[in-house]
Amino acid sequence: MRNYSRTPFVHKMETDVQSLDPRNRDILVSINGKLVPRAEARISVFDSVVQGGDAVWEGLRVYRGRIAAFAAHLQRLQNSAKALAFASIPSSDEIRKVVFATLEANGMTDQTHIRLTLSRGEKITSGMNPRLNQSGCTLIVLAEWKPPVYADSGIEVITSSIRRNTTQCLDSKIHHNNLLNNILAAIEANVAGVASAVMLDINGFISETNDTNIFLVRDGKLLTPLADSCLPGLTRQMVLDIALEHHVIAIEKNLSLTELYTADEAFTSGTMGELTPVLKADGRVIGSGRRGPVTERFQELHRQHAYQHGEALPFWSNQ
Repeated sequence: MRNYSRTPFVHKMETDVQSLDPRNRDILVSINGKLVPRAEARISVFDSVVQGGDAVWEGLRVYRGRIAAFAAHLQRLQNSAKALAFASIPSSDEIRKVVFATLEANGMTDQTHIRLTLSRGEKITSGMNPRLNQSGCTLIVLAEWKPPVYADSGIEVITSSIRRNTTQCLDSKIHHNNLLNNILAAIEANVAGVASAVMLDINGFISETNDTNIFLVRDGKLLTPLADSCLPGLTRQMVLDIALEHHVIAIEKNLSLTELYTADEAFTSGTMGELTPVLKADGRVIGSGRRGPVTERFQELHRQHAYQHGEALPFWSNQ
């Protein structure tokens, strides 16, 4: 568990959210369409995700009977699998049925996060070459009771020494399971006693944090890094869409650490944590050191947008 001793409000959040929720002890997990109890949820040691992190994934959030940006998440999952030359990629309808069945079996309609994983599948023998994969993909649907993992009040971050992938090495638009550089950055955040780590691109510009995209606020405008060396997140896109709808200027550009340190406000965006204020970066207080008015407004607008544009669960009725 991360050490948040320097930020007590986050430490309380972490204790509440990231420790085991008793409701998750007996959840059912779907593996290739078969629902099994958590304690029995296993895949083969020959599966590609075990052998080499050869898999793609999505994080989904359920809001009062609706899955936010469900179609877009499924499209990104399939696009990532196609970029990695997976064979027999399941269709959106096939995945939808499994996700809906998993949520219904667990009685989940709100405050739920889904980890959707699609691996290249099981190999006939240990090895790296995809030619050894001859049985099709493995689909895992892991749904848990989990509210946003970061506190609305805000977090502190540091800058990681680990650079985000460049497209010359591994395109970040492939939402893959090989997350070691992000994990190394998270370790640095743990050692520093903060919630997250800002990762720079190979040229020294801000890319994203180890687990979220990032926005700055200056003079009422939103600034966010170009999606060159970061994942163009779907929550990030929601923020851009909301800004357009509400006539807030949003600019995608190269951003330096100095611009983060001197921003009026800063916040992160992601499915797991929604929108989270950044109060301090590398010891520099951001703005007033409290959640700013633009961040607070966009937190509320995002939750409304995620619900209003979400895909309804076919088994749930809000009566």
